[in-house]
Amino acid sequence: MKVDIATFGSATKDLFMRVDGNVVSVDDFVTKKGICFPLGSKVRVDEIVFTTGGGGTNSAATFSAQGFETAFIGRVGDDWAGRDVVEELTDLGVNVDYVKKERGKKTNFSVVLDLEGQDRTILVYRGASSEINKDDFPEDLESEWYYLAPFAEDSLDVFYSIIKRCRGKIAINPSKPQLKDAGFLDAIEDIDILVVNQEEAAILTGIPYDREDEIFNKIDEMYEGVFIMTKGAKGLTVSDNETIYKAKAPDSYVADRTGAGDSFSSGFVSEFMRSGDVEESIQLGIANATACLKERGAKNGLLKKGEFYQKVEIQKRKK
Repeated sequence: MKVDIATFGSATKDLFMRVDGNVVSVDDFVTKKGICFPLGSKVRVDEIVFTTGGGGTNSAATFSAQGFETAFIGRVGDDWAGRDVVEELTDLGVNVDYVKKERGKKTNFSVVLDLEGQDRTILVYRGASSEINKDDFPEDLESEWYYLAPFAEDSLDVFYSIIKRCRGKIAINPSKPQLKDAGFLDAIEDIDILVVNQEEAAILTGIPYDREDEIFNKIDEMYEGVFIMTKGAKGLTVSDNETIYKAKAPDSYVADRTGAGDSFSSGFVSEFMRSGDVEESIQLGIANATACLKERGAKNGLLKKGEFYQKVEIQKRKK
């Protein structure tokens, strides 16, 4: 099979629950805050919404919406949630011929607890997607690009095997276990686009996350492709080894932050596939993420090819 881009990664069924709860201080938590529900009582749920998610399928949805022939490679359980994932991907125009159903495992599942005025908390069950292995790489697959969403810690050997077998350009959004692994630096020699957040950039380089200039100088020594560091509400910084680009997302209504990273990364890669222009890729990435944030669910609101969007200011300087 020949496609424009193939995505690897997780596939999940998501349940959004708007709940009543109290936010309390908890010193043992990294965030110093937690959600408190009375033990043994019923907790009111004001709204529920079912969607699908997972880095592999979320990114595939954007690529298809942007007009690219897209295939998703991954695993779901042989259950109702897996059927929902496959049916939605098919409706979105994504090729699902390489999706495997894992008997005896349930599809990955997330429960997103949404408190009014507070950040969300996500309960995660890692199921069938964790069973992906190096034999899942299709021998008959021909793709110009490959996009690898985060892999679990116990799937690192699969991640490296896939990179070696890719016969096109590669973009990755790695997980923390991948970045911490000793073999990662050797693997990224073959990568064309690397997307991490600020904390992950610090892990990769060993430099505190607030020393941005030092991080990018270190990356230049390690890596020759396009490097993207996202910084949440503070925007992002991108390097193509010649120019540093900085941009900030516009102020906008946020219904749900789930999938914002996936929608940015896949939006950026979509435009880069089309034009190779870093500035325009930043624009589409930010616009796609902004559109996704306005609706609940990681695949809702994604921009379609040619759809109008408001551009942001981009600052740039030569290195």
